[in-house]
Amino acid sequence: MLQLVLVAALSRAEPEGLVVCRRRGGPEYPQLAKDGDIILGGIFSFHSSWQNRELNYTQSPPPLQCTSLNFRAFQYTQAMLFAIEEINNSTSLLPGVSLGYKIYDSCGSIARGVRVALALANGNQETTTEGSGCSRPAQVQAIIGEDTSSPSMATSTVLGPFRIPMISHFATCGCLSDKVKYPSFFRTIPSDHYQSRALAQLVKHFGWTWVGAIRTNDDYGNNGMATFIETAEQLGICLEYSVAFFRTDPEEKLHRVIENIKTSKSKVIVAFLSFVDLDLLVNQFARHNLTGYQWVGSEGWIIDSYIARVEAHHVLNGAIGLSIAKAHVTGLGEFILDVRPLNSAGIDSSRENLSGLQNVFTDLSLMAIFNNVYKGVLAVAHALHNVWGCGETCGNKSQPDPQTHIKNVRFKTKEGEEVYFNENGDVTAKYDIINWQPKEDGSVEFVTVGLYDASLPADRQLTINNSSLVWTQNAKLVPVSVCSESCPPGTRKAVQKGKPVCCYDCIQCAEGEISNNTDSVTCDQCHPEFWTNKKRDMCEKKEIEFLSYEEVMGVLLTAVSLLGTCMTSIVAFIFFRYKKTPIVRANNSELSFLLLFSLTLCFLCSLTFIGRPSEWSCMLRHTAFGITFVLCISCVLGKTVVVLMAFRATLPGSNVMKWFGPPQQRLTVVSFTFVQALICTLWLVLAPPFPIKNLTTYKEKIILECDVGSAIGFWAVLGYIGLLSLLCFVLAFLARKLPDNFNETKFITFSIMLIFCAVWITFIPAYVSSPGKFTVVVEIFAILASSFGLLFCIFAPKCYIILMKPEKNTKKMMMGKMSTKSA
Repeated sequence: MLQLVLVAALSRAEPEGLVVCRRRGGPEYPQLAKDGDIILGGIFSFHSSWQNRELNYTQSPPPLQCTSLNFRAFQYTQAMLFAIEEINNSTSLLPGVSLGYKIYDSCGSIARGVRVALALANGNQETTTEGSGCSRPAQVQAIIGEDTSSPSMATSTVLGPFRIPMISHFATCGCLSDKVKYPSFFRTIPSDHYQSRALAQLVKHFGWTWVGAIRTNDDYGNNGMATFIETAEQLGICLEYSVAFFRTDPEEKLHRVIENIKTSKSKVIVAFLSFVDLDLLVNQFARHNLTGYQWVGSEGWIIDSYIARVEAHHVLNGAIGLSIAKAHVTGLGEFILDVRPLNSAGIDSSRENLSGLQNVFTDLSLMAIFNNVYKGVLAVAHALHNVWGCGETCGNKSQPDPQTHIKNVRFKTKEGEEVYFNENGDVTAKYDIINWQPKEDGSVEFVTVGLYDASLPADRQLTINNSSLVWTQNAKLVPVSVCSESCPPGTRKAVQKGKPVCCYDCIQCAEGEISNNTDSVTCDQCHPEFWTNKKRDMCEKKEIEFLSYEEVMGVLLTAVSLLGTCMTSIVAFIFFRYKKTPIVRANNSELSFLLLFSLTLCFLCSLTFIGRPSEWSCMLRHTAFGITFVLCISCVLGKTVVVLMAFRATLPGSNVMKWFGPPQQRLTVVSFTFVQALICTLWLVLAPPFPIKNLTTYKEKIILECDVGSAIGFWAVLGYIGLLSLLCFVLAFLARKLPDNFNETKFITFSIMLIFCAVWITFIPAYVSSPGKFTVVVEIFAILASSFGLLFCIFAPKCYIILMKPEKNTKKMMMGKMSTKSA
């Protein structure tokens, strides 16, 4: 590019000291031209392609042979001429100033576009100047064009040093917004920076996460697709393939593109293509019978009527994409069609009328693009109008710097549309969302089904009427294009190794975790008091478990506890009824009644373990249990000692009973019980038991139980009970060899303590290992078993004698065996 700039500025010195400035190479003449006070340049691709040349680098390249007539460029030219004519006829815009034009054909070639741009900047005429330079004012004030991005980039780079503004109507590459590289570039069409993001949002809107992409292999396609891919990745969209080609590529390359598509699984194709390249691709699709793909198109082809008329256009039926927002310019349509082709041959053409024809030239569906050309010309005119301070006339027509003033131009067209450029030379991005809907006659109707407005907040930019959409093959339901099916609630996505993030397996959430949304990436942990349902899509409150009075186990234990209480009361009544009899009086009836009272409390304290734990029940159950059991054992211990002392008292000269009479027995019971009461008091004051929710024993249940508060306090209470039980057991063991009249007592006492100790030794491992409410059941069972053991072993034989063998309930019978033994 720079070389061409330098070549254009080369000069050859004449002998007389003058400098003659000539163009290197042949001159370039415009296809259309008109003189005026101010000249505007135009670069359009009247031809869309060219013949490839074989260069041997031994001679100058031959001129470029342009091919494939492009009627769109003629329409753009007509729009430019319409705007110039409207300005020249206006009395309010540049009054008294005539605009002329020079319009060139670039053939879609970057090299030719640069060449004609230099021709517009310098002209073709030889000039003679004094000195050593060839500098002179630009031949045009601004250039309207080019049609596409790559030529616009090259041309704008060349024009930048000359400060000649270039206003494009159809070059959309986001790269052209770089004012460091392209300071003189402006455009009246939105940047692909917005279009690419809008296309990604459109794809995301319909749930397509596995798509293919095809682009034109130029700056328009490559930059636009790069922005689309970047945005798509942010939105969770994956590309199965991304391929590029250009209209002049060998046919083999296009075949490779087709094979790539045929082997893919995605059913959505995002096409960032010009209509010329899409024409080639669609014909290949028809040749290979490739149908059923949902096309998503850029503004380069989505409303192009030429593509809609090709024989294979049915391949694109149901396509959806973005187009420039619809526009209307009064009189422009008629001006475009008001062409008299025979005038140039000197033939009367007054009867010719193109409005009845249907071809690319007479198709006005691209009125929005024509409007862009129209606005570009008006922008230059308004900039000149402002810099010259025009009123009724334009007095000061000094050489302007339109690049500076176009930056700041702001005006409204006659249709009320406001036109201005931002700091990047771009206009506000607004797009119509177009859907290709086939009609009964086989033609295609471009139906507007939505709107994208980049000026709105992100959540309101995209608006679509889904009910009016028609999809590929006339389907009414949104096509599905995913690498993996959506993961239902209760599962999470796990990316397959070596594949894009859109390809995943659905893994069921682990226990205690849920996902209540489709396609969840992670599973959320349930609150500790909640647990997952079977589908793992909802956290349900855990079942609360405790030993209640309503359940079978609670009812049975309550019944047994009350039965023990009743039986103890009956025994107490019997003893009270026969308190004068020798068998009741024989072994300290006072201790017997105290023992019965403590057994009643033991049976009743088991009830505190049943029901929903509360602060008071937790403190009461362990302390009441500890104190009443110590009271029981103290009474049993007292009875055992009485038996031993009574035997010692029968020996000659023994006065041991006076040291262990009723007062001493009462003191013993009170002392032992006081120690336990003191332990319980310290426990309650320092670290009392309290209710807790046990969330660890069962994952799916909450166990309501009592925490002991202080393990030392809990085991101190049990340890003291164990210590007294062991002492009582040792004394009972020592009483096993008493004389016959003590046999009944000694074996009863021994049996009592054997049962009692066995129960509580078994209780400890069972208590520690039992889960949940069964810990409470084990504790109640131990209390009831030991209580029944004491009740039956001590009082059942005596009640039997009192009620069934009253003849044995005499002093003589109680003392008979002793007398026999003594004799």
